Amino acid sequence: MPLDHVGVGDWLERHGRRPLLRLITCGSVDDGKSTLLGRLLHDTRGVYDDQLAALARDSASHGTRGGEVDYALLLDGLEAEREQGITIDVAWRYFSTPAAAFIVADCPGHEQYTRNMATGASMAQLAVVLVDARKGVLPQTRRHSWICHLFGVGQVVLAVNKMDAVGRDRAVFDRIVAEYRQLAAAIGIGQVTAIPVVATEGGNLVGRDAGMDWYDGPTLVQALEAAAREEAPPAGPFRLPVQWVCRPDQDFRGYAGTLLGGPVAVDDAVVVLPSGRRSRVSWLGDGQRPVSRARAGQAVMLQLADAIDVGRGDVIAPVQAPPEVADQFQAHLLWMDEAPLLPGRRYRLRMGTAEVDARVGEIRHQVDVDTQEALAARRLELNAVAVVHLDLERALPFQADGDPALRGFILVDRESHQTVGLGRIDFALRRARNLHWQALDVDKAARARIKGQKPVCVWLTGLSGSGKSTIANRVEQQLLARGHHTYLLDGDNVRHGLNRDLGFTDEDRVENIRRVGEVARLMVDAGLIVVVSFISPFRAEREAVRARFGEGEFVEVFVDAPLAVCEQRDPKGLYARARRGEIPNFTGIGSTYEPPPAPDLRLDTTGADADALATRVVEALIGGRG
Repeated sequence: MPLDHVGVGDWLERHGRRPLLRLITCGSVDDGKSTLLGRLLHDTRGVYDDQLAALARDSASHGTRGGEVDYALLLDGLEAEREQGITIDVAWRYFSTPAAAFIVADCPGHEQYTRNMATGASMAQLAVVLVDARKGVLPQTRRHSWICHLFGVGQVVLAVNKMDAVGRDRAVFDRIVAEYRQLAAAIGIGQVTAIPVVATEGGNLVGRDAGMDWYDGPTLVQALEAAAREEAPPAGPFRLPVQWVCRPDQDFRGYAGTLLGGPVAVDDAVVVLPSGRRSRVSWLGDGQRPVSRARAGQAVMLQLADAIDVGRGDVIAPVQAPPEVADQFQAHLLWMDEAPLLPGRRYRLRMGTAEVDARVGEIRHQVDVDTQEALAARRLELNAVAVVHLDLERALPFQADGDPALRGFILVDRESHQTVGLGRIDFALRRARNLHWQALDVDKAARARIKGQKPVCVWLTGLSGSGKSTIANRVEQQLLARGHHTYLLDGDNVRHGLNRDLGFTDEDRVENIRRVGEVARLMVDAGLIVVVSFISPFRAEREAVRARFGEGEFVEVFVDAPLAVCEQRDPKGLYARARRGEIPNFTGIGSTYEPPPAPDLRLDTTGADADALATRVVEALIGGRG
């Protein structure tokens, strides 16, 4: 029964006793994915009579087959899809045969919508990869296959479509299959079933194609049914990523989530990660019903015998076989944003129920999806696949060979909250296992107390020539005159030493600010008032630095002067050189400056005296004290 007339839950209930397979169709533009799925729905009796009537009408007005029934229209629901004849969104469909039930996603083939295809791959157990027999394996075919592998899709049905357009030639089919098997072997896809099909006619989908009697393998439906019947691999030890902490009253504290692996039972000895605290399961529930045992896939709530700190994103696992915990990883990453990935920039990483600040510390190499060659890269553009090193703000439990919830992640932009990347953890970096925080007896409060001051970072940002360095210098002079312990970090001075290896590309600017932010944080930890004078053009990096400090320890000062005024001053002659093309990527000319939308203090330097502006900063820090 088609999903259109019943809810998802009802549909699963009706077909729950049959083996269930989640799959996607993917490939390049115009390979015939929507047509194949539409015809498959029709031939498995997954379309109602009224839908068929509507399809016939739509085929006359929107079809691409000269008035004949266009089965692709069953899938291409968006108006833009019908106008352009392409798939944009992921279309989910449900169908069944007497032997199995299927949930299938028709994924877009156009490179612009790769992120939508990746959404479908993250849910799938099997991929039907379509190839147009006239065109063969294309770059987007390779990219989609990479994404499937990225999400652990280990089974592929290679559907070589439009065989009628090449005279149903077996040699064409064999050549495409050989090329794809070579690709699959190179990227690690272990199982490929190749089928020649004619989607418009239903050839080798449900029934046999009479014109290809040389093919004696399974039809598409037979291959899908076989995959659905295959016994699932052993589930392994249970893991419970905590999604919700339930505290209805003072006597009950439960931890809810979807059970991975399994089973788990009352009285099992468990460990909570990443903290490593141990306890045992004192109560287990399936909904509000107590049970003694639960299996993988169930939504459960459990209670622990001991009152220990457990929160969303933690993982509860058996003491005997816990997952690893680390804060540095090597990972495969697909970049999905129009703006490039810049190493060192901070993002929000979400993996399962956990969320943490993270940055790409290093791009090891980009992967050429055509040749699988490793390419040098300092940034990643839209749809690029790469091997990267990830640095997390805190350690997370993970399992590189386990459920996607413990190895698959997305990266989210901290400002726009858009998903910009997705990936899969390969392994923890060895250095992550060898590094541990050393407990220190003297802390920041003690260091500040002996200096008689509140440590703080004063961060001055603005265009070159705005007056940052002059004001920063006067601020430090006034603070010293009042008996405070200070240090001034100036952009030019730091580039003579700590950051002398960095240039002025966007990537180097990100790393420049990251390093200075870490140095400033250490100085605040030492009890100092540190004054920082850097252009720091990118808002994301300034916010990332702020996040490294405690409440009230970071003051952002926007030294504001129009570009024209800064150019007129041009104390170092840099603007003139930039205008002559001698300095590429100069902020304000060849590179963007992003002013703070809400700085803690704004200083207009177009007419004010530098000493007066410095006094405003000092008064904002310490008032009339000192």
